Amino acid sequence: MEKTKKSLGAYFGEYAAFIALLLLAVVLCCVSPEFRTASNFLNLMRQATFNGLIAFGMTCVILSDGIDLSVGSTFALSAIICAEMLIHGIAAPLAIIVSLIIGTALGAFSGILVTKGRLQPFIATLITMTAYRGFAMIITDGKPISKLKASIESDFGAKLFAMLGKGSLNLGFIKIPVPVIILLVSLAIFWFMLTKTTFGRKIYATGSNIKCANLVGVDTTKTKIIVYAISGFMSALAGLIMISRVDSAQSILGQGYELDAIAAVALGGTSMSGGRGKIMGTFAGVMIIAVLNNGMNIMGINTYYQSVVKALVILIAVLADRKR
Repeated sequence: MEKTKKSLGAYFGEYAAFIALLLLAVVLCCVSPEFRTASNFLNLMRQATFNGLIAFGMTCVILSDGIDLSVGSTFALSAIICAEMLIHGIAAPLAIIVSLIIGTALGAFSGILVTKGRLQPFIATLITMTAYRGFAMIITDGKPISKLKASIESDFGAKLFAMLGKGSLNLGFIKIPVPVIILLVSLAIFWFMLTKTTFGRKIYATGSNIKCANLVGVDTTKTKIIVYAISGFMSALAGLIMISRVDSAQSILGQGYELDAIAAVALGGTSMSGGRGKIMGTFAGVMIIAVLNNGMNIMGINTYYQSVVKALVILIAVLADRKR
C-alpha cells in the first residue's frame, strides 16, 4: 500500500502541471462559452508562442543551474536590428538570418560572463539585460520603427517576413497559424535534444553537480555557453515573429518576458537549482499562463491583476519544488 501511495505521489508530481492545466481549462470552459471556441483556442496558442519559445531556451539555462534575465532585452534588440536592416533595403532573408545570429551571440556573451567572468548568472544577465535594452533605445532613439513590410522591395521577402507572424497552414477544416507551427516544431526539437542526445545529458549533468560532471569529462564551460546561446537564439526568433505580426518594432518590446518565461519553467516542474525538469512540463507551464491570461481577458478582469496572479503562480511552483 505504501509503495502504491509513493507511486501515485510520484506520478502526480511528474504530471502536476498537466493536471493543473486540465482543471483550469475545464473551469474556464464552464464559466465562459467564449473560451471553448476553436477560434479562441487558436488565438490562445498564438499568444503562447512568444513565451513558449523563450521558455524553451530558459529551460535549458535553468537545467544547467543558471538563469537568464536578458531574454526580453535580447528579444527587443534582435527585432530592432532586423527592422533597421529592412527599412534600409537589406533583403528580408538576410535580415532574418543576421538577427538570429546576433541573438545567439548576445546569449553566448551572457554565458561567457557566467563561465569565463565567473559572475553569478543573476548578476551577469542583469548586466546584459540592462545593456541590451540600452542599445535598443540608442538604435531607435526611443522611437518606433513602423511599416516594415512596405519597406521590403522583394515580393518573396515581403511574403516570407509576413508569414512569420501572420501566415497560416490551411488544412481544409482548419487554418493553423505559422507561429503555432514554429512553437510545436521547437517543442519537438527541444524534447529530442534533452532526452535523446549526449548534449542533453550534459546539460542535466552540469546542473545536477558541476564538479562531478567535470570529473567525468563534461566540458561544463562549453555546455553553459551553448545553453545561453540557445536562449538568445530562441529570444531572437520570438522577436522576429512579434515584429512580423505587428509590422513594427520599438525599444520596449519584450519587457517583463523574462518573468513569464521563468514562471512557465517553474510551473512545469523544472527545479530552479538545476538538474531536474522536462521540456513538456515547460510547455504545460506556458499553456497555464496563456490560459490564465486569456481567461481573465475574456471575463473582463483588469490586466493589472495578471501580474499578481503570475507572482502567486511562481510562488506556488517554487514552494512545490522545494517540497519535492
